[in-house]
Amino acid sequence: MLAATAAHAQDSADAWRASIRHALYIDHPLPALHAKVWSTFSPTPGVLADRITYATSDGMIVPAIVYRPDPKLIPPHTRLPGIVVVNGHGSDKFGWYAFYSGMMFAKAGAVVITYDPIGEGERNAQRLSMQNPSPHDADVDPPAPLPHDDWGQRLAGLMQTDLMQAVSYLDAQPGVDPARIGVVAYSMGAFVAGITGAIDPRIHAIILSGGGTFDDAPVGYFDKGNKPCQSSPYHALTPLLTIDGQPERGFILFLLNAQRGPLLLMNGQADSVMDIAHHDAAWFAALHARLTATCTDAASRTTCQNSFFTGIIYPGISHRTSWVNRDGLHWLNAQLHFAFWNTDAKIDAQGTTHISTWITANHVTISPSYFREDREGGLDAVGTGLPGIPRADLMVLPDADWLRLKDQLTYESWATKTMASEKLAVASQ
Repeated sequence: MLAATAAHAQDSADAWRASIRHALYIDHPLPALHAKVWSTFSPTPGVLADRITYATSDGMIVPAIVYRPDPKLIPPHTRLPGIVVVNGHGSDKFGWYAFYSGMMFAKAGAVVITYDPIGEGERNAQRLSMQNPSPHDADVDPPAPLPHDDWGQRLAGLMQTDLMQAVSYLDAQPGVDPARIGVVAYSMGAFVAGITGAIDPRIHAIILSGGGTFDDAPVGYFDKGNKPCQSSPYHALTPLLTIDGQPERGFILFLLNAQRGPLLLMNGQADSVMDIAHHDAAWFAALHARLTATCTDAASRTTCQNSFFTGIIYPGISHRTSWVNRDGLHWLNAQLHFAFWNTDAKIDAQGTTHISTWITANHVTISPSYFREDREGGLDAVGTGLPGIPRADLMVLPDADWLRLKDQLTYESWATKTMASEKLAVASQ
């Protein structure tokens, strides 16, 4: 059975990837990028931040901030790694960990892109963050006879494309090494990035923090959740990702990521959001053992990068963005090779900042439930002296341009286009 499974995995990888892209309505090839730099500022000495937009699916555009080292600090002919930050539910480029990570990784010697997910930040009709529920949480019924999950599949495809286009932006930068592009992702973002990593081999290394609990039990987190951006696409993958006729969504997503490159999972033992109680060290160890056996079988030894995944589970810790800690920086440097903080000793020499203390001192916005010490507030992030960036500085588009481009930005505009697409699909049947 193992040899047959390994051979099937090797033969089926391209078909699995194509099935995922098709189920989530992901354009192939991706849309033209049409990237534009609107302005640039310096949030902290040695770091520049470009306010940019780029195109995504359905004629929409994504506002983003790109953090990069001051060119005066970069030796001639040096190419830097690139990193995409993918936010969790309700957060965006205005979230503390997005702009802290941007500055921190730029200080380390990387180019970093943070962006607004659909319905958040400048893609929110009121340009708000942390709306609860988020506009994209709406449970929309598609026109009959389309299945109920069709709306969520299209929404998930937009989120996938947003991330893939961020990778395209980094890939297009002459100062970025396309072989050293990584993604750090949190919670809902980890769901998005885990699937993107399965279908986009341009990404070399990925950290999923507060996530990675891809399984095949119908009572799992992504199956029983009610968010259309997660439950609907995960349901849609059930009949597509199979081995010997059996649903193997989780295993196949990990297998495809293993073909792509290194993956680090960072979770808290007390993370009830991601149900780590039922996805504990033993669960991940069994998954790792199965991947190892499949990828090293003689019929399939060229299928994987021999990376599988590495997992960290922190005792007593809940839901948080652990990539900002020393473990995250050490691992990323080993995969991407920062230009400046290029050894563990140099990373450790930067010191750390206790996030709850930093948030209080800098008047940074955070949800009270995540200010807790067992969550984001308790993190000791690498680096010291980084500022809280005012919200106004993180706005990409001037007011007049935002109003002019509103129909290409907001969830509501996307929803109108998507409903029209679904009606057209029904009419053509």
